Amino acid sequence: MTAPAAEAAAALTTGALARRLGVSPTTIRSWESRYGIGPARRAPGRHRRWEPQDVAVLEEMCRLTARGTAPAEAARLALAARTAPAAPVTPAARTAPARARGLPPRPSPTVPAPGGNTLPVGAVRPECRGLARAAVRLDAPEMARILRRSIDDLGTVTAWTEVMTPALRAAGRKWAVEGERCVDVEHLLSWHVSAALRRAAEREDQPPGPAALLAGMPTELHALPLEALAAGLAERGLPFLMFGAALPPEALMEAVHRTGPPAVLLWSQVARTADRALAHRVARTTWGPRGARTGPVVLAAGPGWAGPRRPPGTLRPRDLAGALDQLERLLR
Repeated sequence: MTAPAAEAAAALTTGALARRLGVSPTTIRSWESRYGIGPARRAPGRHRRWEPQDVAVLEEMCRLTARGTAPAEAARLALAARTAPAAPVTPAARTAPARARGLPPRPSPTVPAPGGNTLPVGAVRPECRGLARAAVRLDAPEMARILRRSIDDLGTVTAWTEVMTPALRAAGRKWAVEGERCVDVEHLLSWHVSAALRRAAEREDQPPGPAALLAGMPTELHALPLEALAAGLAERGLPFLMFGAALPPEALMEAVHRTGPPAVLLWSQVARTADRALAHRVARTTWGPRGARTGPVVLAAGPGWAGPRRPPGTLRPRDLAGALDQLERLLR
C-alpha cells in the first residue's frame, strides 16, 4: 500500500471520530465551523476525513475544555500545538522516547463505546462533561486527571455532587438501557472515582480524639458514597474509621464496642438493605462507668432509609454536605 493510500485508510469519518472522542458529530461540526479546527487536508466533494494529526488536535481540544478552558481558547491552543515547528531530531535521538525528544506524547489508544458515543449528563460543570467523554472513550489517564483536579480545586463535596455523581448516574442509565455491552464504561468510571476518593482520604496520622465509624449495612454493596464521606472528613481534619460496604452485624457491633465512637454512620442505598433493628441495636449500645455511660449517635444515611424505615432517634442527613456537618458537630 502506498503512503497516501495508507494515510487515507487510517483517516476517520466524522461519525467514527465522534464515537472515539465521546462527543456528538454536531459538536465536532460546530467546532469546525466556529474555530476552524477541521481536517488540515480536504478532498473536494468528499466526506470529511480526519487523519491522525487532526484527531490529536481534537483530543487536545476535549482535554482542555474538560478542564474548564473556554472552547475558543482551547481551539487556539490545540491548533497552535499542531502548527508549532518540530525540533530537529538527531539520528541518535530517533530511538529515544517521544517525551525525551521534546515531542508531545502520542494520544493514548481509545476504544469506541459500543451502543452509543455519549453519556448524556445534561447541564453540568465542564469537568463532569469532560469526565463523561473520557469515560465513554475508556481514557483512563484523562479520567484520573479530571477527578484528581476536581477534588483538589473544587473540594470533595462539589467534586462528588457536581462532577462524579452526574457522570456515575449517566453511566448507570446507559447500562440499564444498553445492558452488558457498555458495562465496561460504568466499571472503569467507578474504579477511578473510588481511586480518587481513596487518595483524598489517605493520611499517615489519625487526628486526635474519638473517631466516627462509617459502615455499609450488612447486605449493602455500594461503597462509593461512604468513600466520599471519608474523603470529606479527611478534608476537614476529622477522625474516622472506614469499614466499607457489607459489614456483618456482629463485626459492626464489635467495632462499636471496641472503639466507642461518638457517631456511627450506616449507609443504605436501597430499601431492602436498611435494617432498622440493627440500627436500633447500635443506637442502644452504651459504654463507660455506671452513672456516666454514653453511646453513639447513629446517622441513617442514604436513600434506603427514606420514609418510615429510619429508626426513631437517629439523624437523617439529606446529602454529603449535611452528613459532614452533622459528623463535625458530633466530633468537635
